[in-house]
Amino acid sequence: MSEPSPGLPAFMAVGCVDGKTIMRYSSEQRAEPRAAWMVANVDQQYWDHETQNLQRSQQVFRMALDTLQKRYNHSGGYHTQQIMYGCDILEDGGVRGFSQHAYDGRDFIAFDKDTLTFTAADAGAEITKRKWEADKAIAEGWKHYLEKTCIEWLQKYVEYGNTTLERRERPAVRVSGKESNGLLTLSCRAHGFYPPSIAINWLRKGRVQAQETKRGSTAPNSDGTYHAWAIIEAFAAEKDEYQCRVDHASLPEPGLFSWEPESNLLPIIIRVAVAAFVIVAAIIGFAVWKSRSGSKPDT
Repeated sequence: MSEPSPGLPAFMAVGCVDGKTIMRYSSEQRAEPRAAWMVANVDQQYWDHETQNLQRSQQVFRMALDTLQKRYNHSGGYHTQQIMYGCDILEDGGVRGFSQHAYDGRDFIAFDKDTLTFTAADAGAEITKRKWEADKAIAEGWKHYLEKTCIEWLQKYVEYGNTTLERRERPAVRVSGKESNGLLTLSCRAHGFYPPSIAINWLRKGRVQAQETKRGSTAPNSDGTYHAWAIIEAFAAEKDEYQCRVDHASLPEPGLFSWEPESNLLPIIIRVAVAAFVIVAAIIGFAVWKSRSGSKPDT
């Protein structure tokens, strides 16, 4: 950041695994663990080494930010440079890697490890693209990191936090509906699941209604699990044609859920129960009155 302030350090780095923060560093604080399983498995030498690496990165970022401000004719004010990079191990054993740079919160340049090329977002980024692609070692270095180094460390981190990261929490699914003027809004909500990857789809006659479905982003709960939802509009007369399908790693097979309106018998049952209570109360009251009336049984 060009103009740091309290709570906004000049440089900050955050490391995450499966969306969980495991490490944090800032220009105001050394690298430190942010997950209990990192504390238990990584020694102080690791954190000293990370601190030294990130201090060097901080200097590089400071010079790069100065360069970008000049390139875009930003002589002063608040400006930022960001980079997000990482790797994924897919369920089929494949790997994926990414590296994306931004300036002032907007895309600047991104790396494609398969083609060893960079994609520039604007004319200013084209200068960086030409410079980086002219030096083949830059692209080769990123490719090696994303496919080798990053994967090796990710495997270590997953092993360290296996109990937490590999757990499976089944989603609690609730389907609700609200009818108005012949139209029906159907909502399918999944709560309390882990890992965060989930697919919630509305089906009509067994077919996925992707374009008709409105979705909410998967969001965390305070206990470390997640929740998500999907909503669809339908004609009330066609409500029986719709089902919600939930796919999640904790489920042996996708779950299918339908909306079941509250039974119209419920108010009748309540009225009958109240009437029965009144009758019983009347009988009890009569018996109490009779016992206190002083009448004696025949001899």
